[in-house]
Amino acid sequence: MLSVYSFEYPYILALFLLALACSWFCQEKKRAIYFPHTQLLSSLTQSSHILMNTLRVLILSTLIIGLASPIKTEQIILDNTKGHEISLILDASGSMASFDKFRIVKEIMLDFISKRTSDKLALSVFADFAYTVVPLTYDKKSVIKMLDNIEIGVAGRRKTALYEALFLSSKLFNHSKSKERVAILLTDGKNNTDSVPLEVAIERAKANKIKVYTVAVGDPRDYNAEVLNYIAKSTGAKFFAANSATSIQNIYQQIDQLEKSDININQYDQKTYYFHYPLSVALALLLIYFWRKNTWILNK
Repeated sequence: MLSVYSFEYPYILALFLLALACSWFCQEKKRAIYFPHTQLLSSLTQSSHILMNTLRVLILSTLIIGLASPIKTEQIILDNTKGHEISLILDASGSMASFDKFRIVKEIMLDFISKRTSDKLALSVFADFAYTVVPLTYDKKSVIKMLDNIEIGVAGRRKTALYEALFLSSKLFNHSKSKERVAILLTDGKNNTDSVPLEVAIERAKANKIKVYTVAVGDPRDYNAEVLNYIAKSTGAKFFAANSATSIQNIYQQIDQLEKSDININQYDQKTYYFHYPLSVALALLLIYFWRKNTWILNK
């Protein structure tokens, strides 16, 4: 990461030359009153004149600098690397609250995300309906933050729109160029909505060449292992019954064995603006200038 400090409008700095020329040729003309003992008067007012002139210079300088808009440009360079594009699909229905399953699954997913170094990640949740929380992104911190804040009930509590979640998540890969596209679907229940048919969801995943790893959590009587296995097999992936630490570890190992794929990452410039600092200083100095000028006039 390379940081460079500069001005967004550097040509405004030419006003310094104009101000310098004006200070020389645009002298304020005042009426002259001649009386004796001018040296004594001059010594009394000289310090005030120096202070006022200094304030004028500082006010003008900070105003010009502020108008030129100082900025810090950080060049974010991410080299082309190899990685996966992975969509995480989480069941957030009410049944996930039993036996603390939701918390356990979240911890598993958070740990998984933290270990991915060069992957594009997405996050979707489902219950009564499915929705995308975070689309495919390299911003791992955002995915972790959003996942950490998700609670049961964000998408309803009574239903399990599993097929809809698979369909919606598959659409995230519509413009993907990655060779390896992966979805990990975590659930503890059976689909009980008719928003999207199973075959439609699977065909969408297959059309986008997504390997859908299905993970069942909890009591085998609560989920449909046959359907989950069918989804996985149809997309060239595997089905896991995640009721032990070993089975969870198998999921990570399977994903790690996938062929790495080139992902193009462009460099970009991130700009931070600092114009408000010199303008704030100019305003403060201007207030001091008027206060000092009025005080000096009243005391004359």
